[in-house]
Formats: sequence, structure tokens, C-alpha cells
Amino acid sequence: MEYTTIEQLNKFESKTVELKGWVYNKRGSKGLFFIVLRDGTGLVQCVVNNGEVNEASWEVASSATQESAIIVQGVVNKDERQVGGYELQVTSLELVSIAEEYAISPKSHGVEFLMNHRHLWLRSRRQWAIMRIRNRIIMSIHNFFQESGFIQADAPILTGNAVEGTSTLFEIDYFGDPAYLTQSGQLYGEAMAMAFGKIYTFGPTFRAEKSKTRRHLTEFWMIEPEMAFYDLAMNMDLVEDFLVYLVKDVLADCSVELDVLERDIEALKRVEKPFPRVHYSEAVDLLKSDKTWDMISEEIAALKAEVPVLEAELADNKKRYGQAKKWEKKKIDAREIEINQRQEEIKESLRNLPEWQESARNFEWGSDFGGSDETLLTRHYDRPIIVHRYPAKIKAFYMKRDPEDDRLALGMDVLAPEGYGEIVGGGERATDITFLEDQIAAHNLPIEVFKWYLDLRRFGSVPHSGFGLGLERMVTWICGLSHVRETIPFPRLLGRLHP
Repeated sequence: MEYTTIEQLNKFESKTVELKGWVYNKRGSKGLFFIVLRDGTGLVQCVVNNGEVNEASWEVASSATQESAIIVQGVVNKDERQVGGYELQVTSLELVSIAEEYAISPKSHGVEFLMNHRHLWLRSRRQWAIMRIRNRIIMSIHNFFQESGFIQADAPILTGNAVEGTSTLFEIDYFGDPAYLTQSGQLYGEAMAMAFGKIYTFGPTFRAEKSKTRRHLTEFWMIEPEMAFYDLAMNMDLVEDFLVYLVKDVLADCSVELDVLERDIEALKRVEKPFPRVHYSEAVDLLKSDKTWDMISEEIAALKAEVPVLEAELADNKKRYGQAKKWEKKKIDAREIEINQRQEEIKESLRNLPEWQESARNFEWGSDFGGSDETLLTRHYDRPIIVHRYPAKIKAFYMKRDPEDDRLALGMDVLAPEGYGEIVGGGERATDITFLEDQIAAHNLPIEVFKWYLDLRRFGSVPHSGFGLGLERMVTWICGLSHVRETIPFPRLLGRLHP
């Protein structure tokens, strides 16, 4: 008999195996128990027949509660009707530990409750799928850069200087001196690129923004490549290759997880080169255009038409409920939850869309795009877009100016489709030391903590570029989630530090 995992069962058809895991679900009838086992790699139904196991095993099957830990032995049978495509005919069961009444029941729970029980919520199938996709993206990131001649070079988490302004820094006492949790590894990445040519950093970063939007965390992971002798065009070429690579890997290796999330993979399949490259001024014109106004008006009309359809379905289900069988009632209950959620989404959209419409029409050149602006821009395209050459005043001090228009910085953002907004920000770095000194002064930053950074321009300065990808925003988009909080095992948000 061999010990294995659920995801490896396809190698053991008709053989006896041993699995170790937890009771995900259980139901029974006379002389039979159907136990859905999870082991972290997947789910499998285990059939326990009273006539085919000993008394001790039957007692384990009878007494095991949700999330009890058990060891199961049995014969692997292929069955496409079951979760995972296989079923285990149990020959013996062993109890490792009995679980108390589980805090998270099959009924619908509010977000606050689930966040307070995040340590347990992670065991649910949806969270399992999200975390496995996150893991696959992380592995693909490393593979892409290692295959492309980059080395991973780690930037410090504790820094003595700001990267993008001091207003969003977490300050700490560092043996009597002020220090900060890093906002970005980019400045250190520039130093390492001057030593190694092409590097990438991958680590936690922190922003003290008092923001409660669906796109913000106070602690998140950033991937930041930096490349010597790269200009803005080369930078955009690299980010295209990078994102296409990641999406293809997820599509190839995470079909089960995407299916669990009910993700529309056709939208992901459209992530192909080339990405539309939209000048900031063109993006502003598109945002203010009649095309955008009409697009929102059509969406508002469609949402309003959906409301009575949902209300009619709810009313019909209530009429049928009293006469329905038990299994039908479960389906009706589940559908009611879906309809209620959809109604809330529609209400929110009908509140927001008219405001977005007016905001887009009145957008002023020189302003930064907000979340709604990014959402509207991407709705005109079927794949990520690259918006480039933003006004310099809304970009970081180290951005190189456009030689053809000094008002503009050679920066770029990648906006994900389907309304997910910015997932990448980057650009070409300034190489003129006098310009940088002036910018540091203009941003009221202390020049003494940037002396080492200015040295990079004194000793062998070259054109160089880079970008930053927010891992959690990438996972949010790939998984088709409505909130970034589900993309990291233990999210840190404004007002949330536990568990």
C-alpha cells in the first residue's frame, strides 16, 4: 500500500492507497457514509460501507465531524461524476483528532465574520483555489525572469528614505533613528542593475494609505525588475512578454482552480500580444468622449432591465418552496443567495455609474486616473492596455522626462481588462544628476539620505528602466475576484491586523 495525495490519485487507479487529511463534508444513509476528504491538494469522495470495514473504522466514520483529521485506506476507482474524477472505496479508517463544532458552516456568512475567521476560511474550496493560483503565479514569475537572464536580488524591508513620498510611510524607531517599512525596492533595484545588468526583487512592501478600496492592502508583495540599457519601449515590450507568460501558465496548469472560481477563461485567453499602447492624452480624450458616455448609458439601462427579472425569479421560487423536495429547497436557497448578491451588485453599480459618467466627462488633462477612470478605459479593449507618458507632476521624482514634451514623464501603467485597473507601474529612470537633485528638493525630500542613490549617476550612469507588478492585484484579476483581500493568506487592511 502506498501513501499518496489526492492530486496524485490518477496514478493509482484500481490500487489500494492511504490518504491523510480532513473531513470536508459528510453525509450518510443506512449502512453507508460518504465522506469528502481534503488534504490540501484536492478533494475526493470516500465511500464507507458498513459491511466492508471493521467496527473501529465504522465508528470513526460515524463520529468524525467536519474538519476532523483522519487517515483513510481504500481502493481508487475512476468516476467522472465525482469531485476530482475519482472515488475511494474505503477499507479502513483511523481517527487522528476529532474536531469541535466548526465555526464556518455551509450557510452564507458575512465578510466580517469570514475575515475574523480567516485562519479557518482558508480551508474552504474557493480560498484553496485562489491560493493555489497565487502559488502558480509566483512560480511563473521566477521562471520567467530566470529564463530571461535576470537574477533575483533582494532589497531591504527597512529603509532610511522614502521612494514615492513620505505621506504613505510606516515609520518605526530604529535604535533611536527614524526608519521606514519599504514602499518599494526600486531604488535599490537600480543600484543592483548597475552591478548585474538585469535583476528583479520580490518581497513585501507597505503603504500607510488610509484607503478602504477594493484594490488596496497595507502590506502586499511586489515584483520589481530593473534593467540596465533599457528604454521605455523596451520596458513595455518586456512587460507584455511577462504578463502573457504568466496568464498562459495559469491557463495551462490551474484549470481545476479556475473552474472552482467559475472564472471566464475566454477573457484570459484573449491576453495576447500586442497590448494597445495608449498615450496619456489619447486616454484622456477617450475617457471624455461620447463613446464612453454612451457605453455607460447602455450599461445603466441593462442593469435597470435586470432588476424586475431577478425580482420575478425570487417571487417564483418562494411560491415553489413549500412544495419542493429537500434537495430542491437547497438549490432554491443557494439561488436566493446568488440573487441577493447580484441585487446588491446592481444597486452599487447604479449608484456608481452615473458618478463615473460625470467624472469621465469632466476629467481634466494633467490629473491622475482614478479607479473608475481606469475601469472605463479598459472597457474599450479586450486585453490589458499600456498607458504611457503621463504628466510628470503626477509621477515619481526619479522618472525621466519625455525629450519631446517636458511636461510628460517616460512612465507607463498597465491596466488590466474587465475593470481591474492598474496592475503594473513603471518607466524609464532619470540619469541626469542635476535634474534628480532638483526633483528631490522640489519634493521636499532630505538630500542626505539619497546621496548613495545619486552616486549611481556619478559612476557609470546608463539609460535604465523597470516596473513593479503588484502580486495581489494580479491574482485578483486572474481569479476574477471583486476584492483584493482574498488574494493573500492573511490580509492587512485599514483597521485589520488580526488574525
